Amino acid sequence: MARNKQQTGISKESVKIVLLGEGRVGKTSLLARFIHNNFKEDQQATIQAAFMSRQLQIDSQQVEVALWDTAGQERFHSLAPLYYRDADAALLVYDISDRDTLERVRHWVKELRTMVGDDIVLTIVGNKSDLERERAVSQEEAAAFAQSIGAQHVSASAKTGQGIEAAVSGTAQMVLASRKRLGGSARPPGSTGRRPGSIVIADGPGTRTQGSSCC
Repeated sequence: MARNKQQTGISKESVKIVLLGEGRVGKTSLLARFIHNNFKEDQQATIQAAFMSRQLQIDSQQVEVALWDTAGQERFHSLAPLYYRDADAALLVYDISDRDTLERVRHWVKELRTMVGDDIVLTIVGNKSDLERERAVSQEEAAAFAQSIGAQHVSASAKTGQGIEAAVSGTAQMVLASRKRLGGSARPPGSTGRRPGSIVIADGPGTRTQGSSCC
């Protein structure tokens, strides 16, 4: 597999991960926690899409993880394929206190596999694990669903930070393993970022902002 290498000998690749789920399940808050390690109770809803990135070291590889946060509102649904059609993986987020949001994830899985193909790596993320007393979806049910579609399941909380690193780094690691298994070429750093017409709200440390839009 072709790779770019720095003088340090650490190989570099990029992984594009898209976040999908109903509005208000906490996708933007998960992203803010992962990139900036902060949390806002009154986080504004994403309009169309938002892009952020962060460098991770996975085994001996330096990986640029580009995360695309898509709007969950139904009126933006038709725009989603613009952002996930060339994704390596998806974080499918539901709210553990709202059963309907898990049902929506089932529809996203079907759509992704139809539009992107069966090779896309999927991680089911049960957000708001801090609301355990309000849980409407059991861990067992969600984990069984994830297993049935060949995905991993991670419990997470944007409020406390629980599970987010594991969800993102674990997903990126599965993408790299899939590339190796399928004999695919590495995606060079920077190739998972903005395309003409995309909406950008923020970048992670070490990246350069080229535009902005209200979140």
